[in-house]
Amino acid sequence: MVWGTYRNGVVVPDAPVKLAEGQRVRIDFEPATIPTTPKPSTSHKLLEIAGVITDAPPDASRNHDHYLYGAPKREPEG
Repeated sequence: MVWGTYRNGVVVPDAPVKLAEGQRVRIDFEPATIPTTPKPSTSHKLLEIAGVITDAPPDASRNHDHYLYGAPKREPEG
């Protein structure tokens, strides 16, 4: 699919299109809104909440499965 813009009675493609001169094309007319800003990635969303929890146990990163699901605690390495 190729997006384009209607200007002065002509549809102008947003990207170059290789067509033979005189080739018939199909054009579906449908007003479209294309997002101008990309959606933030999952990692960006996670970074927004990084450091929000201030009262977690000191071993929360190592034993998050224990605190969330009741799994056995993992012993510290060392």
